[in-house]
Amino acid sequence: MARRAARGVDHAGAAAGRLRPTAVWRRIVAFLLVAAILYGLAPAILDVFGAFGDLGRVKPWWWAVVVLSQAAASVCTWAAQRVALHTHGWVPVATSQLASGALGRVVPGGAAAAGALQYRMLVQAGMEAASVATGLTAGSVLLVAALTGLPVLAVPAVIGGLQVPARLIEAALLGVLLFLGLVALGAVLLSSERVVLGIGEATTSVMRRLRPRHPPPADLPARLLAERELVREALGDRWPLAVAAAAGRWLFDFLTLLAALEAVGANPRISLTLLAYCAAQLLALIPLTPGGLGIVEAGLTGTLALTGVPGAAAAVATLAYRLASYWLPLPIGLAAYVWHRRRHPDAAALLEPSPRPG
Repeated sequence: MARRAARGVDHAGAAAGRLRPTAVWRRIVAFLLVAAILYGLAPAILDVFGAFGDLGRVKPWWWAVVVLSQAAASVCTWAAQRVALHTHGWVPVATSQLASGALGRVVPGGAAAAGALQYRMLVQAGMEAASVATGLTAGSVLLVAALTGLPVLAVPAVIGGLQVPARLIEAALLGVLLFLGLVALGAVLLSSERVVLGIGEATTSVMRRLRPRHPPPADLPARLLAERELVREALGDRWPLAVAAAAGRWLFDFLTLLAALEAVGANPRISLTLLAYCAAQLLALIPLTPGGLGIVEAGLTGTLALTGVPGAAAAVATLAYRLASYWLPLPIGLAAYVWHRRRHPDAAALLEPSPRPG
């Protein structure tokens, strides 16, 4: 599997240099689709970016909390990838993740392009190609699994009517409980085949009732188990650290949003805010727009309004959150790529198409 993944990434560069007419039309259609989606989301996007004049309401110390919590989320991502890649070095993982993350935010279908770029940068840094392919795949599966587990942990809080505490430190302590819950959930999934198969069977049963004309694959439980085995093999005995890092990545990112809400004086129910956050992040995983641009803004402002946050406050908080989580990483990612290329001179051809064979 790892060899196939590595060959797939290598062939992607070769194919980039010879676009067929069909590929050109696909890109045109993709561009038009993105334009149509952004046009439909234009009112929400304009509301968010129209809140620039109100950013002065955010005190400097809140900006510090927003940026530091987002930096902590990045460090957790690097920690999870280090375990999956079986490396002790921080620099290659950090620079490759920052550069690939920035690329994934600006191109349609950015996940594939980001994965290919990070793969090449890590190989340029001296890592084994097969291990990089397997490790990146396992790390991505682990991070997505941690994100999908967050709404499950929010259900008891929704039933109990939990409120966001007035002080952010108290909300952070509540986040510790979510963190422990995610780690426990990850531990169960990685140690019990029966639980994984049960989730697959339950999902299959529900989807068959909701969509009888388009049922899910009959082997969905087996596929989930295969993905779990890939993650276990890649993480080895250090899986607790990787699970904790994956949980921390999303919880620190969620703390960024909480800090932005607290900065504008909004105190919605933390359970509903968590569900709003998860909905926006899961929508961002669908490759409709680069980096979920427009989708996250519209999703967050709309769902935050449902939690009782006034429209103006929701727009300012969403803008502050996206400035830290989407826009700030772009120049940082470019700087990381330039630094990596200077450290590895032969990395200058990373984005150049491979020569055609023969």
